[in-house]
Amino acid sequence: MRHLSSLVIASAAMLFLSTAWARPDGADPRKISAIVDNTTPASQDAKFVALEQQILTDLRLSLQNGAAALTRPQLDKARQSPQQADKQWLTNSGYDFAVKANQQAGIGLLQEFNRLSPAVQAQNLAIATQINRDATQGQRRQALTDAEGQNYLFFLADALGPRLGNAFLQAYDKGEIAEAAALIKTSEISTSAAKDHFNYPRPFLQTGNQIHLVPDDSVVGDGHPYTATAGAFPSGHTNTGYTDALLLAEMIPERFVPLVDRGARYGYSRIVLGVHYPLDIIGSRMVAERNVAHFLNDPQYRKIFEQAKSQLRGALEKECGATLEICAQNDGQPDPYRDKQLTTFYRYTMTYGLPAERAAAAALRVPAGAEVLLEAPLPRLSAAQRRALMVKSALPDGYPLSGGQGEQNFWQRLDLHDAVISRAH
Repeated sequence: MRHLSSLVIASAAMLFLSTAWARPDGADPRKISAIVDNTTPASQDAKFVALEQQILTDLRLSLQNGAAALTRPQLDKARQSPQQADKQWLTNSGYDFAVKANQQAGIGLLQEFNRLSPAVQAQNLAIATQINRDATQGQRRQALTDAEGQNYLFFLADALGPRLGNAFLQAYDKGEIAEAAALIKTSEISTSAAKDHFNYPRPFLQTGNQIHLVPDDSVVGDGHPYTATAGAFPSGHTNTGYTDALLLAEMIPERFVPLVDRGARYGYSRIVLGVHYPLDIIGSRMVAERNVAHFLNDPQYRKIFEQAKSQLRGALEKECGATLEICAQNDGQPDPYRDKQLTTFYRYTMTYGLPAERAAAAALRVPAGAEVLLEAPLPRLSAAQRRALMVKSALPDGYPLSGGQGEQNFWQRLDLHDAVISRAH
């Protein structure tokens, strides 16, 4: 099914490692790496680093689940505790997440992957190799924490900033946001069916690859190289991270842009670890955005969403001691996810420097209901205005996975970060 053998892809990719390919905003990967470093324990801000340490500490305690020590076998079976996530409340709601139907919709959305040119496949591996090989120690440690925390919501705290982030961790630990925690994690539609469908080997499995597998020196701390199983495309972890981040952003629109950026940042971690390519991340962003919009347009889902949102916001205000509007500002405290440089980072992750393959086609068509994603951060705009904003801020046409004028074209080009910040300015 694949266009090239692993050997040919890997060999061609090495030729691209020293080649400068087109980047929509001219971002240098080294500049991107420096921006990313500010969102890791390598940050120069003591309070933010303390928040990152608390996230890791809370994660390790949850993974350990009362055992004397954390061991690797515990990672596979670790899940949110009944206190952290009220699954019974969600079960009692009777909501049907229609997993199989939504999985098939996701596969349909990603069919352009089958038409990638050999050159794009080679560049896809080359970029993955470059990010993986050039990653700093801080990025690798953050990537390990992101990876092993997949079944929890701890990673979202750093996008909330030190003040609100610590309130989030406290509320999560006490079970005060258990409805939101259950709903958010259950809303992740598994990418397993898509992985089986596309059956694409991971970067570290390509013949002749130069991927560096990252040893665990931060979570379990046993030096075991991080790997992953099943196919690469699309990324299951990124689907998890982006879905979680986007749903929380819809519940806390005061931090909408930082949380959307955190979803992109979570995907970047997968490339740092050498287990995914840029297009795996882009594809999962597309699917996650589509799924969240689908759910938010369902009146039955919206009912339980609003209930969980109300519980979440009330708990955060209680733990923070002020309104969310005030707590979300993190005044006087380091807040890397509100740094303007994150705009450069997010724009980079829209394409990861992969070039456009064809000339621009017709104007972007917004699928019915997609504008719901901008309802929370931009409540004063009409549905028509939100749709127009999506078109205005969209990525230019022609990049890999965009594919003509269908829904795949829209979801690949949708830039939620720029849509919101352009209106704010």
